[in-house]
Amino acid sequence: MILHDWGVLDYKIAYEKMQDVHAQALKDGQNHLILCQHEEIYTLGQDEDTSFDVKTFKTDRGGSITSHSPGQNIYYFCFQTPFPARFFSHVISVFTRFFESHLPLVYYDKKQPGFYLKDAKLLSLGFRYKKGVSLHGIALNVSPDLNFHNQINPCNLKDIRTSSLANEGVTFSCAEVNEKIIKLICEVFDESL
Repeated sequence: MILHDWGVLDYKIAYEKMQDVHAQALKDGQNHLILCQHEEIYTLGQDEDTSFDVKTFKTDRGGSITSHSPGQNIYYFCFQTPFPARFFSHVISVFTRFFESHLPLVYYDKKQPGFYLKDAKLLSLGFRYKKGVSLHGIALNVSPDLNFHNQINPCNLKDIRTSSLANEGVTFSCAEVNEKIIKLICEVFDESL
């Protein structure tokens, strides 16, 4: 697996760079994992047509509205996906195992895709598959400004708020979370760096 660590950058710039990594993955046949965080922005999935009280940026991923800001770890997967359902189940397994170890009451809801603790969402996800390689991925709230995130209902879900690892008492740094997630991705996908 080839790792790309971009730090904090504007969503539009990351989106363009992700397209370049996707093209690279098509050529080299490797799995590419992108780590980054975004400046404050709200993004919309391709099928969302609701208007919101905040400025949004339309993307080509699945899902509804998602908030991004520093303190939220992003994992973009440009992985070889001949079988998207199998790939997706592996991704869910990675984050299920992470939460089982550190916040065991968090659960995955396949009807409203994401990871939740009671009425709070901690992780959003949205993927697209193009020419057998995945695009987009996971937004995991480690320690973002929840005031910004809670200006919207995550994924436009009524009565759902946004929470984070820090807000739920898990005090890992963003870098520590990345280390744990990378290790789990390598285990679940049988990859190495």
